[in-house]
Amino acid sequence: MNVQIIADSASDLPLQYFDDNNVILIPLKVHMDNEEYSDLVTIKPKAVYDAMRNGKAPKTSQASPQDFYEAFRQLAKDKKQGLYIAFSSELSGTYQTAIMMRDEVLAEFPEFELEIIDSKCASLGLGMAVMEVVHHAAKGKSLAELTEIAKYHCTHMEHLFTVADLEYLARGGRISKSSAFIGGLLNIKPLLNVEDGKLIPLEKFRGKKKLMRAVIDTMKKRGDRLDQQIIGISHGDDMEEAMEYKALFEETFHPKSIYITSVGATIGAHSGPGTVAIFFLNKLPE
Repeated sequence: MNVQIIADSASDLPLQYFDDNNVILIPLKVHMDNEEYSDLVTIKPKAVYDAMRNGKAPKTSQASPQDFYEAFRQLAKDKKQGLYIAFSSELSGTYQTAIMMRDEVLAEFPEFELEIIDSKCASLGLGMAVMEVVHHAAKGKSLAELTEIAKYHCTHMEHLFTVADLEYLARGGRISKSSAFIGGLLNIKPLLNVEDGKLIPLEKFRGKKKLMRAVIDTMKKRGDRLDQQIIGISHGDDMEEAMEYKALFEETFHPKSIYITSVGATIGAHSGPGTVAIFFLNKLPE
């Protein structure tokens, strides 16, 4: 790999993926019980979900400037090019921190080549863009080519989210407390998506069957040749629900493959246990 790929833990790729593919991991931070943890490194998603089920409210913060500085400076010293695909700047300050740390390293190593992309993506939507870039990096594509591939996939990545309990979104200020309470009583299931990097509610449905039908309808409208795509599913410690969606997608769309992973600790701290998120492209590359 001529270009070093860098991704943060909000990509919701498993730790094993980073190790197997020589991708540098920049962890976001999770704060719980007066301790700070590094997402994926010193805390696993399951620990966060179990804590939330027990009434705790973990907090999160952006990646550490020091982690960026050390990773970037080492690349500069090694005279390597880098490409960092960052968590949406609308949801975290991580992208801005990376830009500042690159500027610091450039002051010492002016020849250093590092592209930083604001993905405007989250969870496995970001992760799938990273996976596509890693695939092409292994074939020896240039930094300019990889940057274009990353931008294309981030621009055309659709995100559909649903949560098991509206209370978690209320804690994060995404919906009002009263909406969460009424929604819980009425078995209301929200469908949300990411538009220009922000989490936007689309519709609310009463009951899971209606919600799942709406997911299929939305994918039919927005997806491009889903039978030729990899569809991504990430879940908040609920593999059973993820497998239900997988079976539905296989039956309806016959995709090339379906990739399932856990929603990580950082995003899971806001969306809660039982979250299911679905990712696909609205325009396949020609």
